[in-house]
Amino acid sequence: MTTMGIIGAGEVGSQIARAALAHGYEVVIANSRGPETLRSLLAELGPSARAAHAAGAAAAGDFAVVAVPLRAVNDLPVAELAGKIVLDTNNYMPWRDGHFDVIDSGEKTVLELRQEHLPTSRVVQAFTHIQAPRITTAGRPPGFPGRLALPTSSDDPGAVELVTRLYDQFGFDTVDNSPLSESWRTAPGQPAWTELAHQTRDELSANLTRARHIGRK
Repeated sequence: MTTMGIIGAGEVGSQIARAALAHGYEVVIANSRGPETLRSLLAELGPSARAAHAAGAAAAGDFAVVAVPLRAVNDLPVAELAGKIVLDTNNYMPWRDGHFDVIDSGEKTVLELRQEHLPTSRVVQAFTHIQAPRITTAGRPPGFPGRLALPTSSDDPGAVELVTRLYDQFGFDTVDNSPLSESWRTAPGQPAWTELAHQTRDELSANLTRARHIGRK
């Protein structure tokens, strides 16, 4: 059985855990306050989920989900995530995260900075364009008319393949917006952002094409 390590037990991390468990994964989930604070969530999630510290969740996972914002000082378990595909759900929100000059200038994307923080991992964008509750409610079977699509981007084709499979299991189509340097096209304020998870594959692809960059050095 495949184990998903999830760092971040907020709305997004918890909903990804629920969807993963519903599709046969095991889950090891962590938050910043310690495993003992996740008892009520674990009681809901059931026996295929357990709690750990961030390093434990990273080490246990066959792949990992990072559902926490980017920080100026890296606080992720780099060693435990080494060699693994890391699904990053983060969007750049200066009001929440503070300003990163290289993102504001267009020099780098938030996902490129996450990759720099995790140089021995394979970072890939996932679940950045969907409200958390819809992760478990908006999915539809393959071929369903109007099936919604979510974007992904990575410098690693294998990471994109993993996210594509996961999206499909959860009921969503995929639009590959690789590499990480192109992920600005899905940033807040761009056409693909304003629709969030209300776009079919064709609509999302068109919105990515309509994106306008503030300039890249």
